[in-house]
Amino acid sequence: MIRFGKNVVKFRVPILIAGFLLLIPSMFGYLNTRINYDILSYLPGDIETMEGQDILLDEFGTGAFSVCAVSGMEEKEISVLEQKLKKTPHVKDVLWYGSIADLSVPVEMLPSELKETLQNEDAGSFLLIVTFDTSMSADETLEAVKEIRSLTDRQCLLSGMSAVVADIKKICNSEAVIYVVIAALLSAAVLAVTMDSFLIPVIFLASIGMAIAYNLGSNLIAGEISFITQALAAVLQLAVTMDYSIFLWHSYEENQTRYPQDKNRAMAHAISQTVTSVVGSSITTIAGFLAMCFMTFTLGMDLGIVMAKGVVFGVLGCVTILPSMILVMDRWLEKTKHRPLFPDVGKIGGAVLKHYPVFLVIFLAAIGPMFYAQNHNKVYYDLVGTLPEELESVTAGAVLEEEFDMGAAHVILADSGLSKKNAFQMEKELKSVPGVKLALGLDAVTGPLVPEEMTPEKIRKILDNGKYQMIYVLSEYRTGTDEVNAQCDAIRKIIKRYDKTAMLIGEAPCTQDLITITDRDFKIVNIASIALIFLIIAVVLKSVSLPVILVAVIEFAIFINMGIPYFTKTTLPFIASIVIGTIQLGATVDYAILMTNKYKRKRSRGAGKKEAVEAALQGSLQSVLVSALSFFAATFGVGLYSSIDMISALCMLLARGAFISLFVVVFMLPAMFMVFDGLILHTSIGFQPNKNNDQKSGGNRYEINRVKREV
Repeated sequence: MIRFGKNVVKFRVPILIAGFLLLIPSMFGYLNTRINYDILSYLPGDIETMEGQDILLDEFGTGAFSVCAVSGMEEKEISVLEQKLKKTPHVKDVLWYGSIADLSVPVEMLPSELKETLQNEDAGSFLLIVTFDTSMSADETLEAVKEIRSLTDRQCLLSGMSAVVADIKKICNSEAVIYVVIAALLSAAVLAVTMDSFLIPVIFLASIGMAIAYNLGSNLIAGEISFITQALAAVLQLAVTMDYSIFLWHSYEENQTRYPQDKNRAMAHAISQTVTSVVGSSITTIAGFLAMCFMTFTLGMDLGIVMAKGVVFGVLGCVTILPSMILVMDRWLEKTKHRPLFPDVGKIGGAVLKHYPVFLVIFLAAIGPMFYAQNHNKVYYDLVGTLPEELESVTAGAVLEEEFDMGAAHVILADSGLSKKNAFQMEKELKSVPGVKLALGLDAVTGPLVPEEMTPEKIRKILDNGKYQMIYVLSEYRTGTDEVNAQCDAIRKIIKRYDKTAMLIGEAPCTQDLITITDRDFKIVNIASIALIFLIIAVVLKSVSLPVILVAVIEFAIFINMGIPYFTKTTLPFIASIVIGTIQLGATVDYAILMTNKYKRKRSRGAGKKEAVEAALQGSLQSVLVSALSFFAATFGVGLYSSIDMISALCMLLARGAFISLFVVVFMLPAMFMVFDGLILHTSIGFQPNKNNDQKSGGNRYEINRVKREV
């Protein structure tokens, strides 16, 4: 690797020029990558709810629908509004009580519950069902939602997934850049305190910023990424790759003491050492992200691939762009050097080791309760719950609940050939399901007394295309609740009895599938991440016992992090329980690997158990602390700022997880080494003292350092 280091040093100026030129296609790729704001679109395409949505779009030309609450308007004004809505691009149809009553069917022949459900006379409010000819989260649908909202001054409130997606898009567009700014500023503050130069944090952020730009620009290959990936990618990449830059800098400073008259040579050796160490370190992080690709809910693959790419770009930038910048800016770096302002905490290692039995008891006493707690957290799946209350989609949902006692809306697709008698009987049974306010099909619109030939053609076209008939089901229950899930099960049972091909679709049924699928994904991702990282540690450390010990320690940290919400009675977004564990494991297991390598080096050189453990703790404590502080700084500020609870909760969990992993590694891992030292020696290669090990001045070639700071 020394030859690679020498070439980077030799071609540092062309490398920088090429690096800056690559920002141009990266910016083009970033601006032309579509952002998907609909989480439900990441459900598997072969489940019934997703197939039903495709049928709805293909057969009826209806890709999405929204229930609209209109207040403060007379029926004549609503009729005018109806015509305006129909003229809005990509609005297919508008269905409300006034339009039905205005048809050739006599009002007295219409079912009474139709008017009671679609009109609140006391509040002067009406419900309109607005359908779109494009899919739920299509750009055209979101533009239609935006235009509909502009027609009235919050008198026409749109609910439903399309309205929610439009609001999420609005927030993300205004906040995404600020996330990166906050993460960068807080990281710079941490580095300014812990590093020995005021300029080096700026260089670090410039180098990592370029790697982030390459990563986000390369997403154009995939065509689109989720809004969660867009919001978190830059912040997470900054958090997990900052350590690589710190390692290079410390390695460069160390090599300057060896080659005081030749900074180019010092940097070449620093690059060589960094490649060896950082590549090994990054493998566990990449494995953690790639484990998310095992999810059937493909949002995991979306985030996992982007973040795995980000780590690769981070490593490449660390060993090419960063050293080039440091050498070019060397004169200014020398002028801005100062003594580190952060105290050296490595000396507390002796005190920690003295009380190691206490920490072992804490581990044994807490692991059971924390495991139980993390598996019994309250989780929400309703996306409206992630948004600020003042948004229009949230306000619309509140109005529907208060004035119409209504929550979710479903759609049933059934065979058009179903006899009128069976169709009427099926709709009658649907109305008896707890929480169903109205089953709005052809028979509900016209009533059983209206002959089939008198059914208005306009209504028939909306609800029956000759192959399928469509029934809207208005529910009292909110999406994502146990009540609406039980309701969906009851509805499926009824419709399948009359038509085995019938389908129930809509936001609530999709969310019910989301609950089932993500519950399974949680188990799969945990197993995959543990297995991958276990295997990597076993190969890197050449040990059978150490993977068990290291993974157990970090998993304990994850149990604590995910168990805290149970005791604080905090409800988490569903995605948190799936991705936090694998990200925390992959990103912070390096803390444990760093200490393990120092312990291994001391043991292989003949040190006793206690001496080796104490030296490992003292030698790695400062490095692990700086690493955890950097991770915390990059995520904590975003967690405080974001107004989308899903993003805020994920960042706060990651920030807290970094510190919990720090404390667990510092206090629990030394205790594990003290207890299992004999087992480790007999089940690992390279721990027993021998002549070869004594002659190795560089230590284990697989040493995985997050940050190198010898005490």
